[in-house]
Amino acid sequence: MENLDSIAERVRASFDDRTQRRDQALAHTRTLTRHCANAIRAVHRDETDIVEQNLEHARNLAEKLRDNLKEYPDLYHAGYTQDALKEYAEACIVFALINHKDPATPEELGMEYATYLRGLAEAVGELRRRCLDILRHGHSEEAERLLSHMDDIYAVLVTMDYPDAVTGGLRRLTDIARSINERTRGDMTISLRQERLEASLHRLEHRLTDENNPSF
Repeated sequence: MENLDSIAERVRASFDDRTQRRDQALAHTRTLTRHCANAIRAVHRDETDIVEQNLEHARNLAEKLRDNLKEYPDLYHAGYTQDALKEYAEACIVFALINHKDPATPEELGMEYATYLRGLAEAVGELRRRCLDILRHGHSEEAERLLSHMDDIYAVLVTMDYPDAVTGGLRRLTDIARSINERTRGDMTISLRQERLEASLHRLEHRLTDENNPSF
Protein backbone atom coordinates (compact mmCIF):
# COMPACT_ATOMS: atom_id res chain seq x y z
CA MET A 1 0.00 0.00 0.00
CA GLU A 2 3.01 2.31 -0.15
CA ASN A 3 1.91 3.25 -3.66
CA LEU A 4 -1.52 4.26 -2.35
CA ASP A 5 0.04 6.42 0.36
CA SER A 6 2.14 8.17 -2.27
CA ILE A 7 -0.95 8.81 -4.38
CA ALA A 8 -2.78 10.20 -1.37
CA GLU A 9 0.08 12.59 -0.64
CA ARG A 10 0.06 13.91 -4.19
CA VAL A 11 -3.71 14.31 -4.12
CA ARG A 12 -3.59 16.19 -0.82
CA ALA A 13 -0.85 18.47 -2.12
CA SER A 14 -2.90 19.21 -5.21
CA PHE A 15 -6.07 19.83 -3.19
CA ASP A 16 -4.18 22.07 -0.77
CA ASP A 17 -2.88 24.17 -3.65
CA ARG A 18 -6.27 24.26 -5.36
CA THR A 19 -7.96 25.35 -2.13
CA GLN A 20 -5.37 28.07 -1.56
CA ARG A 21 -5.75 29.36 -5.13
CA ARG A 22 -9.54 29.30 -4.79
CA ASP A 23 -9.46 31.26 -1.52
CA GLN A 24 -7.13 33.82 -3.09
CA ALA A 25 -9.41 34.10 -6.11
CA LEU A 26 -12.45 34.71 -3.92
CA ALA A 27 -10.62 37.48 -2.07
CA HIS A 28 -9.40 39.01 -5.32
CA THR A 29 -12.85 38.93 -6.94
CA ARG A 30 -14.43 40.67 -3.97
CA THR A 31 -11.81 43.42 -4.05
CA LEU A 32 -12.00 43.66 -7.85
CA THR A 33 -15.77 44.09 -7.73
CA ARG A 34 -15.43 46.81 -5.10
CA HIS A 35 -12.91 48.76 -7.20
CA CYS A 36 -15.18 48.52 -10.23
CA ALA A 37 -18.17 49.79 -8.24
CA ASN A 38 -16.08 52.68 -6.92
CA ALA A 39 -14.91 53.47 -10.44
CA ILE A 40 -18.45 53.62 -11.83
CA ARG A 41 -19.61 55.79 -8.93
CA ALA A 42 -16.72 58.15 -9.61
CA VAL A 43 -17.57 58.22 -13.34
CA HIS A 44 -21.00 59.63 -12.54
CA ARG A 45 -19.38 62.23 -10.29
CA ASP A 46 -16.84 63.18 -12.98
CA GLU A 47 -14.00 62.28 -10.61
CA THR A 48 -11.59 61.13 -13.31
CA ASP A 49 -8.57 60.64 -11.04
CA ILE A 50 -10.52 58.34 -8.74
CA VAL A 51 -11.86 56.39 -11.71
CA GLU A 52 -8.40 55.82 -13.12
CA GLN A 53 -6.99 54.78 -9.75
CA ASN A 54 -9.72 52.21 -9.21
CA LEU A 55 -9.47 50.86 -12.75
CA GLU A 56 -5.73 50.47 -12.32
CA HIS A 57 -6.27 48.44 -9.14
CA ALA A 58 -8.92 46.42 -10.96
CA ARG A 59 -6.56 45.74 -13.86
CA ASN A 60 -3.87 44.44 -11.50
CA LEU A 61 -6.35 42.16 -9.76
CA ALA A 62 -7.62 40.83 -13.08
CA GLU A 63 -4.05 39.98 -14.05
CA LYS A 64 -3.50 38.23 -10.72
CA LEU A 65 -6.60 36.13 -11.28
CA ARG A 66 -5.34 35.04 -14.69
CA ASP A 67 -1.86 34.24 -13.39
CA ASN A 68 -2.89 32.50 -10.18
CA LEU A 69 -5.52 30.35 -11.85
CA LYS A 70 -3.54 29.50 -14.99
CA GLU A 71 -3.17 25.90 -13.80
CA TYR A 72 -6.83 25.69 -12.77
CA PRO A 73 -8.95 26.83 -15.71
CA ASP A 74 -12.09 25.47 -14.06
CA LEU A 75 -11.61 27.97 -11.20
CA TYR A 76 -10.82 30.78 -13.62
CA HIS A 77 -14.03 30.09 -15.53
CA ALA A 78 -16.10 29.72 -12.36
CA GLY A 79 -19.07 32.02 -11.97
CA TYR A 80 -17.63 34.22 -9.23
CA THR A 81 -14.42 34.85 -11.20
CA GLN A 82 -16.12 35.70 -14.48
CA ASP A 83 -18.73 37.85 -12.73
CA ALA A 84 -15.99 39.99 -11.24
CA LEU A 85 -14.25 40.31 -14.60
CA LYS A 86 -17.60 41.25 -16.14
CA GLU A 87 -17.79 44.14 -13.67
CA TYR A 88 -14.31 45.19 -14.78
CA ALA A 89 -15.37 45.19 -18.43
CA GLU A 90 -18.48 47.20 -17.58
CA ALA A 91 -16.53 49.86 -15.65
CA CYS A 92 -13.97 50.26 -18.45
CA ILE A 93 -16.65 50.50 -21.15
CA VAL A 94 -18.78 53.02 -19.25
CA PHE A 95 -15.78 55.23 -18.49
CA ALA A 96 -14.66 55.19 -22.11
CA LEU A 97 -18.04 55.90 -23.69
CA ILE A 98 -18.97 58.70 -21.32
CA ASN A 99 -15.61 60.32 -22.02
CA HIS A 100 -15.92 60.15 -25.84
CA LYS A 101 -13.41 57.31 -26.21
CA ASP A 102 -13.52 53.92 -27.87
CA PRO A 103 -13.96 51.11 -25.32
CA ALA A 104 -11.11 48.67 -24.77
CA THR A 105 -11.36 45.40 -26.67
CA PRO A 106 -11.70 41.99 -24.99
CA GLU A 107 -8.12 41.27 -25.99
CA GLU A 108 -6.86 44.48 -24.41
CA LEU A 109 -8.67 43.62 -21.19
CA GLY A 110 -7.50 40.01 -21.41
CA MET A 111 -10.89 38.42 -20.90
CA GLU A 112 -13.23 35.91 -22.47
CA TYR A 113 -15.57 37.16 -25.19
CA ALA A 114 -18.70 36.02 -23.34
CA THR A 115 -17.61 37.85 -20.20
CA TYR A 116 -16.85 41.01 -22.17
CA LEU A 117 -20.25 40.93 -23.87
CA ARG A 118 -22.03 40.59 -20.54
CA GLY A 119 -20.11 43.61 -19.28
CA LEU A 120 -21.08 45.46 -22.45
CA ALA A 121 -24.74 44.59 -21.88
CA GLU A 122 -24.69 45.83 -18.30
CA ALA A 123 -22.99 49.06 -19.35
CA VAL A 124 -26.33 50.04 -20.93
CA GLY A 125 -27.86 50.50 -17.47
CA GLU A 126 -25.10 52.88 -16.39
CA LEU A 127 -25.43 54.86 -19.61
CA ARG A 128 -29.14 55.22 -18.91
CA ARG A 129 -28.31 56.52 -15.45
CA ARG A 130 -26.02 59.10 -17.03
CA CYS A 131 -28.72 60.12 -19.50
CA LEU A 132 -31.23 60.66 -16.69
CA ASP A 133 -28.70 62.76 -14.76
CA ILE A 134 -28.28 64.92 -17.87
CA LEU A 135 -32.03 65.20 -18.51
CA ARG A 136 -32.58 66.64 -15.05
CA HIS A 137 -30.93 69.79 -16.41
CA GLY A 138 -32.77 69.68 -19.74
CA HIS A 139 -32.56 67.87 -23.03
CA SER A 140 -29.13 67.86 -24.63
CA GLU A 141 -27.07 66.45 -27.48
CA GLU A 142 -24.94 64.58 -24.94
CA ALA A 143 -27.93 62.51 -23.82
CA GLU A 144 -28.69 61.80 -27.48
CA ARG A 145 -25.10 60.70 -28.01
CA LEU A 146 -25.24 58.27 -25.12
CA LEU A 147 -28.57 56.86 -26.27
CA SER A 148 -26.97 56.29 -29.66
CA HIS A 149 -24.23 54.26 -27.96
CA MET A 150 -26.89 52.28 -26.11
CA ASP A 151 -28.59 51.49 -29.40
CA ASP A 152 -25.26 50.47 -30.94
CA ILE A 153 -24.60 48.11 -28.04
CA TYR A 154 -28.00 46.50 -28.37
CA ALA A 155 -27.54 46.17 -32.13
CA VAL A 156 -24.40 44.11 -31.45
CA LEU A 157 -25.87 42.03 -28.63
CA VAL A 158 -28.96 41.02 -30.57
CA THR A 159 -26.78 39.43 -33.26
CA MET A 160 -25.21 37.05 -30.71
CA ASP A 161 -27.83 34.38 -31.22
CA TYR A 162 -26.01 31.51 -29.56
CA PRO A 163 -26.93 29.11 -26.74
CA ASP A 164 -26.62 30.44 -23.20
CA ALA A 165 -24.04 27.74 -22.53
CA VAL A 166 -21.79 29.55 -25.02
CA THR A 167 -22.60 33.17 -24.11
CA GLY A 168 -23.03 32.79 -20.36
CA GLY A 169 -26.67 33.87 -20.28
CA LEU A 170 -26.32 36.83 -22.64
CA ARG A 171 -29.83 36.47 -24.04
CA ARG A 172 -31.46 37.65 -20.80
CA LEU A 173 -29.12 40.63 -20.54
CA THR A 174 -29.86 41.52 -24.16
CA ASP A 175 -33.59 41.58 -23.41
CA ILE A 176 -32.94 43.80 -20.40
CA ALA A 177 -30.80 46.14 -22.54
CA ARG A 178 -33.63 46.48 -25.05
CA SER A 179 -36.07 47.37 -22.28
CA ILE A 180 -33.66 49.93 -20.84
CA ASN A 181 -33.18 51.52 -24.25
CA GLU A 182 -36.92 51.78 -24.82
CA ARG A 183 -37.50 53.39 -21.43
CA THR A 184 -34.64 55.82 -21.96
CA ARG A 185 -35.94 56.80 -25.39
CA GLY A 186 -39.36 57.40 -23.85
CA ASP A 187 -37.85 59.55 -21.09
CA MET A 188 -35.91 61.58 -23.62
CA THR A 189 -38.96 62.09 -25.81
CA ILE A 190 -40.93 63.39 -22.83
CA SER A 191 -38.03 65.64 -21.86
CA LEU A 192 -37.77 67.07 -25.37
CA ARG A 193 -41.51 67.70 -25.59
CA GLN A 194 -41.50 69.34 -22.17
CA GLU A 195 -38.64 71.58 -23.19
CA ARG A 196 -40.39 72.59 -26.40
CA LEU A 197 -43.63 73.24 -24.51
CA GLU A 198 -41.84 75.43 -21.98
CA ALA A 199 -40.17 77.34 -24.81
CA SER A 200 -43.54 77.89 -26.51
CA LEU A 201 -45.11 79.10 -23.28
CA HIS A 202 -42.17 81.39 -22.70
CA ARG A 203 -42.56 82.92 -26.18
CA LEU A 204 -46.32 83.29 -25.63
CA GLU A 205 -45.73 85.01 -22.31
CA HIS A 206 -43.37 87.49 -23.92
CA ARG A 207 -45.80 88.18 -26.74
CA LEU A 208 -48.68 88.79 -24.33
CA THR A 209 -46.48 91.05 -22.25
CA ASP A 210 -45.52 93.05 -25.33
CA GLU A 211 -49.18 93.35 -26.38
CA ASN A 212 -50.25 94.56 -22.94
CA ASN A 213 -47.40 97.04 -22.76
CA PRO A 214 -47.17 98.61 -26.21
CA SER A 215 -44.36 101.00 -26.76
CA PHE A 216 -45.22 104.52 -27.92
